[in-house]
Amino acid sequence: MKKPIEQNFSVPFRYQVHFTEKVFDQNNPLFASLLGGGATQPKTLFVLDQGVATAHPELTRQIRSYAEAHADQFKLPCAPLLVPGGEQVKNQQTWVDAILEATHIHGIDRHSYVIGIGGGAVLDMTGYAAAIAHRGVRHIRVPTTVLAQNDSGVGVKNGINAFGKKNYLGTFAPPYAVINDTTFLQTLDDRDWRAGMAEAVKVALVKDAAFFQWMEVNAKRLAARELEPMVELIYRCAELHMQHIAGGDPFEMGSSRPLDFGHWAAHKLEHLTRYEMRHGEAVAVGIALDTTYSALKGHLHPEGVTRVLNLLTALGFDTYVPALEQPDLLNGLQEFHEHLGGKLTITLQEEIGRGFEVHEMDTALVTEAIDRLRTSTGSERLSCYAS
Repeated sequence: MKKPIEQNFSVPFRYQVHFTEKVFDQNNPLFASLLGGGATQPKTLFVLDQGVATAHPELTRQIRSYAEAHADQFKLPCAPLLVPGGEQVKNQQTWVDAILEATHIHGIDRHSYVIGIGGGAVLDMTGYAAAIAHRGVRHIRVPTTVLAQNDSGVGVKNGINAFGKKNYLGTFAPPYAVINDTTFLQTLDDRDWRAGMAEAVKVALVKDAAFFQWMEVNAKRLAARELEPMVELIYRCAELHMQHIAGGDPFEMGSSRPLDFGHWAAHKLEHLTRYEMRHGEAVAVGIALDTTYSALKGHLHPEGVTRVLNLLTALGFDTYVPALEQPDLLNGLQEFHEHLGGKLTITLQEEIGRGFEVHEMDTALVTEAIDRLRTSTGSERLSCYAS
């Protein structure tokens, strides 16, 4: 019997997250500079969130004019492909197939680009389509929501939902680049403005106590839709996410997933509410639940859980929703386990800015944590969680 042949190799990944405004203004060279400079002008297939197109009715014309002004750097083979925004675009294969058909019809090859413009769900779906066309077409993300600019849009995950489970089909494929344009934030409705801040609270809780304190100080300004603190929040949150990706297990080969703090319940809440809850809204409730559980377990000081719940409330989030009472919620633990494999690994809170991992959850105590969230508010919280 011959001995096995073994080969080991590594592939470096590099991409940048850019920050700008009016990215498709003809005088803004950023987008064209990312594509140009080669011997040929690459083709670019744009996939555009319908909600963004409605909020920015001149965007399609601006893209066309920008392409004409920079025709020496890239080609626009067709008008942008419009797709629905929100989680509905991930709940079926239809829109993935539409993008794949467009890549076929317009000759989008591995030296071309698929440009996704939209919220996190559209970027997840578009990135998945780009990753499986020709085994990988270069993909540029232009996130248009707070949640996408500070979290999902700057990461390496792509996917759609299947079998009633979130992100069951997908890939790990880093984008070629990410462009965060503050112009898109100013037309968000209040729910989408607020929803993305939950991920900032999450990453601060597990990685950066000073960032959490900064959000406490600036909560009123953030809730009042002031752009300056929101830009700062997005930048710091994106920075922390990028540092985490480079820090050890970007493709989640192990069982640890600290940036999914609060997500086992959040993913299930989205499904139980038929995705009427925004992802960020569900994450806020999931954070409240796991923080409360941490306190009840004796890991987190009662003052810490009070600070977390008060910050979430100040930012405009609910920390309790009736769907928490549904018996199927606890199935979210098993589904979270199945999605990653290995040992069940849940991040809990030890103190503000530092999380730690456990491999089992006391379901009776989870139920008690839900009851605490349902019955406690405001100044009652400290005494409630100290008991």
